[in-house]
Amino acid sequence: MSIEVRNIEKRFGDFVALDNVSLEFPTGELTALLGPSGCGKTTLLRVIAGLEHADSGTVLLDGEDASVRHVRERQVGFVFQHYALFKHMSVFDNIAFGLRVKPRALRLSEEKIRDKVMRLLSLVQLDWLADRYPSQLSGGQRQRIALARALAVEPRVLLLDEPFGALDAKVRKELRRWLRQLHDELHVTSIFVTHDQEEALEVSDRVVLMNKGKVEQHGAPDEVYNHPASPFVYGFLGNVNLFHGRVNEGVLDAGGASLAVPDHAQTIDAKAVGYVRPHELDIDRYAPGAPGIVARLKRAYAIGPLAQLELERDDDGSMIEAALPSERFLALQLKEGDTVLVKPRKVRVFFDQAA
Repeated sequence: MSIEVRNIEKRFGDFVALDNVSLEFPTGELTALLGPSGCGKTTLLRVIAGLEHADSGTVLLDGEDASVRHVRERQVGFVFQHYALFKHMSVFDNIAFGLRVKPRALRLSEEKIRDKVMRLLSLVQLDWLADRYPSQLSGGQRQRIALARALAVEPRVLLLDEPFGALDAKVRKELRRWLRQLHDELHVTSIFVTHDQEEALEVSDRVVLMNKGKVEQHGAPDEVYNHPASPFVYGFLGNVNLFHGRVNEGVLDAGGASLAVPDHAQTIDAKAVGYVRPHELDIDRYAPGAPGIVARLKRAYAIGPLAQLELERDDDGSMIEAALPSERFLALQLKEGDTVLVKPRKVRVFFDQAA
């Protein structure tokens, strides 16, 4: 099922939760709604599900206006952050619940319900837990059961609201990998809400980045990460260093540091900010007269394949974060307090529109 929202507006009193949002969610794709708390992503998910009504705008399911359809008529499966399992029911009965409460004319026989529930339990790799109760399960197991229950009624759309938000980091990583594999098997049009950029970039076919009720950017994960459309997107998707200054004929003069920005060779004296990710910086030992930003090593974390460096600029005292291969860091033989030269390999410039 394809999903489209057109010009969706939603307010809660004076708070604008959704501000003229229009998006398309292609059939069979897994889309991440990403953004900080309060940006509108969960509200949009609930509007699509029919759990929340928009003040204006339209929700289209397979091209048909679903705005006036009851949530039961939208054939949507919803998975919440906190599982929402029935504590007094076994795992089997939790999954079977949606099948058993269907109108009599549409209800399967108990034998067919049992077969379907056991197939779903096998799909989520928990068929050995059918007789357990939610209190006897781990957080990761509960979330898989919640997903199986949502899939039991054969939804045309699967909506997940921070599905792994209540789990620890290791379990989150395991489950998001498992969710991607499950989606590749089922190809149900799916939308999941998260504030975790790594999760969104790793799992989804497409990322929608939201801020203050608006869509900042949407596209494939690599497109959004490598070609951010705004300073907000750049800053939200990972760490970034900011170099404030002015661009003149292809050079950003940022407080004594001259950074090449060849894409802006025609720009004359414009106020701008250069954005550079930590892994886009080269670090060398200081040599008098050599090009680069002079900085002092304040702290280094050389654990794993990457060394994370905190550097303090000599000219203005601002901090720079750098990430370089651990082998390179070891070869430099740096210690805290050493002076280094920082050389950005790639600078993305955003201009100050008010200047």
